[in-house]
Amino acid sequence: MKSSQGRPVLSIGDVAQRFGLATHVLRHWESVGLLSPARAQGSRRRYGRDDLYRVAVILRAKEAGFGLDDIRDMITTQDPATRRNILVRHRAELARRIGEAQVSLDLIDCAVHCEHEDITACPAFRATLAERLWIDAQPYAQE
Repeated sequence: MKSSQGRPVLSIGDVAQRFGLATHVLRHWESVGLLSPARAQGSRRRYGRDDLYRVAVILRAKEAGFGLDDIRDMITTQDPATRRNILVRHRAELARRIGEAQVSLDLIDCAVHCEHEDITACPAFRATLAERLWIDAQPYAQE
């Protein structure tokens, strides 16, 4: 379907299907100020290209760990400093989570390549765990 201005427009169902979302998610995002699709006859929502980009931004931001309030503030603010502060804060949090995930990946790689029958007895595996859990730095009772 095309609008009178020649720009493609999609229904809420079309957009939901395109992004693998339920229509109620798009309605909720609209209710919290993340989306504002045009309205056609009968108050039917009509989404254009800019709306699709905004949905993609929202999904990416959610994948990065942003909450809906921060996403709304980030995409609606006219103040570049406010946007930058939100992004810097979330960048630090994402970098921390990536670091933790990398440590977990290293541990799994160590276990995958371990030839010991019991990986928990493997010196390399234990060294990887000790670095992460600070086992050697904590006093513990000997059995």
